[in-house]
Amino acid sequence: MTPERRAHRPQQTRKHSWRRASSQSAQGGKPPAETTKHHAEQPPAPEPPSAPSVVQASLYRDGVRVASPASLAATFRELRAQPDGMAWIGLARPTEEELLSLAAEFDLHELAVEDAMEAHQRPKLERYGETLFVVLRAARYLDAPEEVDFGELHVFVGADFVITVRHGAAPDLSAVRRRMEEDPELLRLGPEAVLYAILDAVVDGYAPVVSGVQNDIDEIETEVFGGDPSVSRRIYELSREVVEFQRATRPLVGMLHALMAGFAKYRTDEELQRYLRDVADHVTHTSERVDGFRQALTDILTVNATLVTQQQNAEMRALAEAGFEQNEEIKKISSWAAILFAPTLVGTIYGMNFETMPELKWAAGYPFAILLMAVVCVSLYFIFKRRDWL
Repeated sequence: MTPERRAHRPQQTRKHSWRRASSQSAQGGKPPAETTKHHAEQPPAPEPPSAPSVVQASLYRDGVRVASPASLAATFRELRAQPDGMAWIGLARPTEEELLSLAAEFDLHELAVEDAMEAHQRPKLERYGETLFVVLRAARYLDAPEEVDFGELHVFVGADFVITVRHGAAPDLSAVRRRMEEDPELLRLGPEAVLYAILDAVVDGYAPVVSGVQNDIDEIETEVFGGDPSVSRRIYELSREVVEFQRATRPLVGMLHALMAGFAKYRTDEELQRYLRDVADHVTHTSERVDGFRQALTDILTVNATLVTQQQNAEMRALAEAGFEQNEEIKKISSWAAILFAPTLVGTIYGMNFETMPELKWAAGYPFAILLMAVVCVSLYFIFKRRDWL
């Protein structure tokens, strides 16, 4: 925003209607004892204590840091004392009290504050009056577990302030602050320049993630055609990360286009317009790469399923062939067992040595028994041979 559009902050703290309602609910729903007093006669609210969630709060004038207050209350006082300054407040997982104090001081919309409290929001850009509320999903690639770690960043951008609320380890906003302080000409452009730097840092952080995911996909392709049985699980896990990555990058394209559409209306600096267009190009490229990753993983999963099916069919065919061969062997064994059983049966009958067996007294009894065994064996042999059992 241009300096002439930046409103001078009044000396008294601005009150927000829903903030007063919260105070009333904390008092059991009772209204204040004296409602007819003038706003200037009300006693000042107690200063919020400093909390470790305040990462850094600084005041800038003409692109140069002029103060680094130790608490939110001190930051509020410094900014009131310097109407032409800009406050940059960084918070990490702030408490509800801290967000409420910021909402009361900077007149933040209650819906945006609720989103900042709850986190787990999708990337979006909302404008509430003169305040811009931006939700970003930063990402970083973890080499050891081969995972993508996502962080959430909420940014409030006003005429003379920038508030960042970070949920997660990414991104490293201290590096963004150092970069901006090293370039006073860019920082002099105001809160919109800080928003550009944050967007640029988040988008640049996607590059290592894209490289890491691409490397994982290359490894998965090798494992798929190498027959690794555990590759299906890895494909599924990487697909989930790519879907989450897609949810983080795809909305940024529309968000940056919305910012670019407001260049003329909000009289954005020409140099800053070029920077934001460059960030938009990088986001578009990253989003297209991520879309390609998802399609590639879908194709790989299909190919892997096909290869697994082919392998299973080959195994089933091998089992069927082995079963057929085993069945043929069983037929041969059964056939020879039946052939050998016939003479065994005849010999066993005539070997019982009963005195009343008439065949034992026959002169031709022995030749008859031999002939009977031969006829039965030969008959069984031809029967089994005709049925391809032998």
